[in-house]
Amino acid sequence: MSQRMKPRFVPSSCRTYSSSDPPLGTNWVPILTCAADFPIELFGVAITQLIDHPEYNSTLILRSETLQDSTDEFPDLAPELEGLIPIRNIHRLLLPRRPMRDSSLEQHCTLYSTSSTAPPSLLVLTPIVSPHSSLPYYHPTVFHLAFRYLSSSPASLRIEVVPLPGTLLDPDSRLYRTSLALLETLHRYGWGTLTQYRKRVAHDQLVKREEYQDLYLVMRERYKHLVGQWKEVTDPLKHVFEDVGIATFLMLLWKNTYRSPTSASDKEKEDPCDEPWKHWPRPPGGFVDLGCGNGLLTHILVSEGYAGTGFDLRARTSWAHYPPNTQQHLRVHAFNPTTSLPSLSPSEHQSASPDHSTSSGRATNESDGYTIPPQAFLIGNHADELTPWVPVVATLCDASGYLSIPCCAWTFDRKFDRARDRPWPVPPAPQPSAPCADSSVASSSTPHDLLNSGPEQLSAFIATLTLGADNNLTSSYAQYRIWLATLSSWLGWAVECEMLRIPSTRNWAVVGRNRLGVSNEVEAPSDDEERNVNMNIYVQRVRDVVEGVQLRGTFKTRRPEGKAGDTHEKQHHEQNMLGDRKVWLDEDLNAIETVPEPSSPPM
Repeated sequence: MSQRMKPRFVPSSCRTYSSSDPPLGTNWVPILTCAADFPIELFGVAITQLIDHPEYNSTLILRSETLQDSTDEFPDLAPELEGLIPIRNIHRLLLPRRPMRDSSLEQHCTLYSTSSTAPPSLLVLTPIVSPHSSLPYYHPTVFHLAFRYLSSSPASLRIEVVPLPGTLLDPDSRLYRTSLALLETLHRYGWGTLTQYRKRVAHDQLVKREEYQDLYLVMRERYKHLVGQWKEVTDPLKHVFEDVGIATFLMLLWKNTYRSPTSASDKEKEDPCDEPWKHWPRPPGGFVDLGCGNGLLTHILVSEGYAGTGFDLRARTSWAHYPPNTQQHLRVHAFNPTTSLPSLSPSEHQSASPDHSTSSGRATNESDGYTIPPQAFLIGNHADELTPWVPVVATLCDASGYLSIPCCAWTFDRKFDRARDRPWPVPPAPQPSAPCADSSVASSSTPHDLLNSGPEQLSAFIATLTLGADNNLTSSYAQYRIWLATLSSWLGWAVECEMLRIPSTRNWAVVGRNRLGVSNEVEAPSDDEERNVNMNIYVQRVRDVVEGVQLRGTFKTRRPEGKAGDTHEKQHHEQNMLGDRKVWLDEDLNAIETVPEPSSPPM
């Protein structure tokens, strides 16, 4: 079946109109019209999208909130129109993107039809303004604005208005340009409804849009001054507001993730201006920003009361200009995941103290003693070479979760190659049978054999990743994201994805905060034996990855700059004198282990 060709949007001014389709009334002025390339039965669906998302037509509008939706009560402000009856009224509140500049506005959205059983053919927008008030800039200067579906042959769409006195209506006027944009949007929505259009990406999967936008507005006001004080050579507008967005997302994600199961959900709406996040739940071990770069994300989180550390290979110019409280949480550090991971065998993982008071599960760098705390939340924001290591480190360091926003495509020790680096096995998670209940047996078994990952499973898994439309899944970046997501799942993390609302084309994020087959609640899981068996399998898989990279010997940690680099070089030389390969001895067989190469998952 041939694909339908999308019709062109060809608007025309309503200088004349057919006598069969006169204006809605004597005070109504037709502005623009175009062909309706969809049936009237779809008008209601298309127009509802326009009602729900006014922000798509104006960058000055943040969103709308529905105050009341009624099919039997209609306001006096809704106009009476000959031959039409009101069938639904939506009372909404328009929220501005810049509340310090523009005011909010209430508005009636009234749908009309020719009868109670016929589909809607008209939408009238009516602003609610007191006699001595003025309309905000983002709203057209009208008493009413109407979207009409005219069923005459050929069918057409028309915009009509009841303008305020003195409003210009010529093609160069602001009202005309606004009407043109609104008509084009309705034309596009109608065609999308007809062809069952799917959004390319899905936002707000893990954090509610309203919560995010409200908190982001506050955070933006608190840190927008940094744009004028930017010390780096990079674009301040992009980097400041990008990190403000990521910090906002993390604060809300942590609030929802670490809330006590016994605590009641928030009934009343919190006012972000009251700084409620000061008392929100947070990661038990704080956060660790891997490759923190300019340190702004760490600065924002620390300034808002969150404990954590950011490290990178070199100190950026910005670091010295942050307050002392931020500077003490930034450090120059060359993290080598092949040598910095804890010397913890799979069978030892289950004996670690529940309160994490021992050193088990911590990643320590031998050169400076830096330790990733247990139950920390790891952040990999465009971490480049460290990106694939984030779920690996999170597994062995007993992290409480992680957020990874990939940019440059790297595997563990080389550039990603879509032909070579195939996706890892995907869920269901391993469920050992009764004979393998003994943790020593489970940990020594081949974990790859416990998964049966076929094409159907992989396709179903990919569909959950919110990567975009189907025709984008073959790109190299899409394949890399699939590789990363399957890696996280293979290491026992329940994969969640989000398209972040940040000013970056690389805004896809993968989140791990729950374990497959393992309870992540505050209280201990009910089946400790099952948890230990599962964790042994995941820890062994991580060791397969690390040992394979060690054997290839191609992973290189870049040298830090300055004094930190001199210390690192000295420590590295001393380590080389002791041998650059670590021999893993099997205590039972007293033999050298053979470690598989991890970059290409076992089939």
